[in-house]
Amino acid sequence: MFRTLLFLSTAIAAAGTVPATAQTPAAAPAAVAPADQNAAIQQFFIEFDKAELALSPMTKSYRGIRDGDYGKWNDFSDAAEVRQHALQQAAVAQMRQRFDPARLDENNRLSFHLFEKMIERRDRAFPYRDHEYAFDQMNGAQSQLPAFLINIHRVMTKADAEAYVSRLQGLGPAIDQIIAESKTRAAKGLTPPKWVYPYVISDAQNVIKGAPFDAGADAPLYADLKAKVAKLDIPQAEKDALVAAGAKALTTSVKPAYARLIAEMGAQEKLAGTDDGVWRFKDGAAYYAERLSNYTTTALTPDQIHQIGLDNVARIHGEMKAIMDKTGFKGDLQAFFQFMRTDKQFYAPNTDEGRALYLAETEKAKQWVTAKLPQWFGVLPQAPLVVKRVEPFREKSAGKAFYQSPAPDGSRPGTYYANLYDMADMPLFEVEALFYHEGLPGHHLQRTIQTELKDVPPFRQFGGVTAYSEGWGLYSEKLAKDMGLYTDPYRDFGRLQLELHRAIRLVVDTGLHHKRWTREQAIKYVEDNSADAPGGIVKAIERYVVYPGQATAYMIGRLKISELRDKAQKALGDRFDVRGFHDVVLKSGPVPLDVLEEQVDAWIASRKAG
Repeated sequence: MFRTLLFLSTAIAAAGTVPATAQTPAAAPAAVAPADQNAAIQQFFIEFDKAELALSPMTKSYRGIRDGDYGKWNDFSDAAEVRQHALQQAAVAQMRQRFDPARLDENNRLSFHLFEKMIERRDRAFPYRDHEYAFDQMNGAQSQLPAFLINIHRVMTKADAEAYVSRLQGLGPAIDQIIAESKTRAAKGLTPPKWVYPYVISDAQNVIKGAPFDAGADAPLYADLKAKVAKLDIPQAEKDALVAAGAKALTTSVKPAYARLIAEMGAQEKLAGTDDGVWRFKDGAAYYAERLSNYTTTALTPDQIHQIGLDNVARIHGEMKAIMDKTGFKGDLQAFFQFMRTDKQFYAPNTDEGRALYLAETEKAKQWVTAKLPQWFGVLPQAPLVVKRVEPFREKSAGKAFYQSPAPDGSRPGTYYANLYDMADMPLFEVEALFYHEGLPGHHLQRTIQTELKDVPPFRQFGGVTAYSEGWGLYSEKLAKDMGLYTDPYRDFGRLQLELHRAIRLVVDTGLHHKRWTREQAIKYVEDNSADAPGGIVKAIERYVVYPGQATAYMIGRLKISELRDKAQKALGDRFDVRGFHDVVLKSGPVPLDVLEEQVDAWIASRKAG
């Protein structure tokens, strides 16, 4: 699927290939000692990872590997996905034949079961691989491939710069390949709603706007290449040649492909419908059920998730009223929402100064929480974290805030991106909670600890489980309050507002894709039940439309982690150690929620026994 192919930085969990020796399952060896079984399965996962990397140049770049594939793109064809599926099914079959979980140690036994669960989830998703949109405003290749070059493709040597130019030359064919897939899907009626297309077209136009395409400031990719080449310690003539080669690739490969993309999107827009949910597909109900199962790692039905959302919206409203009373506000909760949405004290100006202020407030939150981490975690991340605004070429359509994991070799830090396109959509009262979710103690802490694990196979070190990772991010927002942060009641309201935002997601995602709500109905529900900024509401609902089910993982995962912490505290009493609890949650890497519960239960039992 395109999201798997484009986001291997966070989902490279052995999704694609089989070691050459595993393509044809062999007979299990006789009389293998347990120690040999452990060593053999570890090697099996290493070989699997090597083969996966061999088929994914982009994954190599995310990992910080710069080799002979550094100038290449992935294969984005459906044929490549079919090969992936066949190979991973062969891999899990061979693993089951060769290895006996009863003869593995605890860690390798967990890896065995996690590999099975991962491949099973991928197998359930495979029949719906053409249901994802090739181009949309959230994950579309039109902006994600240029963003990959800008943010992931590092240029440390002349050879790296030549690889960058090679990728520019290959960007045209890659886009053409994805256009072909988009046409095939459109012929089946698997297109996004009509309102998506102007976003995609705008993104595409931004990529080919400016030099060397036309007059004006440098286009984003041209500016990036120039800046990276300028830092190289090579003769100026060689720098000039590299930049000239890049300009030629941009004008002869990238621009024509993007012109074809814009034309195709314009043609599809004329035929696209206005219904928003995936219920409109002939197998939409089954597809949505699979998406919910994949993202939440539960068997919860759409109706159950909808009700969980309604229940938590009511709970959070009650907590918000308590903060409203604390501030001395006179009026009901709806009036308080309106006050928080519109009062100028809560928003930075929509200027460069205002954006600098927002980033400075984020840096303050980073300093506050960093000082407290040792009291709450036994294991801490080593990789640094930087704060950046989303690049202007994609900020109009990009999400509100997001995180990019560090490279394992230390060549790239973890990065928290804040979208400062319109400061009216980024209230200052949310600045702390957003950072605690995306940065520390949220995604940066969790993903960096995961990446730095030394005793797990690569698919666990680099893979992802959405309910776990996003559940941890949302749990971290509340954890920061436990740590003594949010001293300003309005910032504490911002924390609740973001928690409410995730509870509302359960309602509106199932509303859109199961209960047949329109985009406008979903927007109205959020307006009536939260203090979200109007522009942010629209962008969020539009995200849920093109990314069915994903948004439900946050609250489902957070509720499970909080439930397990409460369970451990109740069971252990004075023996409960919050640092130990956090370590047991984090040190296995991302796992499905049922496995996480098993891990915590085992920790509780061991603490009782000790």
